[in-house]
Amino acid sequence: MGDAPLRVRGLTVSYGASPAVFSADMTVAPGAMTAIIGPNGAGKSTLLKAVLGIVPRVSGQIEVFGAALERQRARIAYVPQRASVDWDFPTRVIDVVEMGLYRRVGLIGRLTRQHRATAGDCLARVGMSDFATRQIGQLSGGQQQRVFLARALAQGADLYMLDEPFAGVDAATEKAIIDVLKSLKDEGRTILAVHHDLSTVPDYFDRVFVINKSPVAEGTVAQAFTQDTLQQAYGGRLATGLLDQLFPATPAAAAPAFPARPS
Repeated sequence: MGDAPLRVRGLTVSYGASPAVFSADMTVAPGAMTAIIGPNGAGKSTLLKAVLGIVPRVSGQIEVFGAALERQRARIAYVPQRASVDWDFPTRVIDVVEMGLYRRVGLIGRLTRQHRATAGDCLARVGMSDFATRQIGQLSGGQQQRVFLARALAQGADLYMLDEPFAGVDAATEKAIIDVLKSLKDEGRTILAVHHDLSTVPDYFDRVFVINKSPVAEGTVAQAFTQDTLQQAYGGRLATGLLDQLFPATPAAAAPAFPARPS
């Protein structure tokens, strides 16, 4: 099966009688940033959660770096949707980031000075050093998202999986997050993110996986992020203006000049 960071075969997830994801195959390329895109209700987040075992799958095989998921969890970092987190839990920012180190020390292990320095470095990397002792419930949505990214950084993973990392954040936070993700890619790490803003796909990502319950397309942005693919996935839910923005029409060739008739 090879050692792709993530390989999914025949993944099906069902909520009741209707499948949320049906027979999905996906291969995530190493050292690239891949976006999972599709309309609302297409199964994007469900796919990610099923891969991680957060929601049960009806069928399908998951391999991470050529081995079973259970053997490779330490190589994966997951950033969930911000809306799924209990932000009223009484804990500080630095405590959340240090949770990313627990796989190294164990739940009852003690964090060393070096571990705490690592957590501080991760906070600095997302621009949140000044908030280390702040309660997480006192942060803005964008700041909370940065903290969860810092926790993922503390894990030192090889594969980063993010569920809507830019949803509901301000422009400064979006730039901070994409800068960190691109730096991870430059280090040889692999990024897989559920993404909703089609206008930023060409700037942010190298590859796309397009889904509407079943896979529609997979490949580089140039190969798979096309007008035909998006119309197939989204149907009439894509605004004409957005399509025009994403795929500007080629200017019509100028009409040939004809010599003037003699008078």
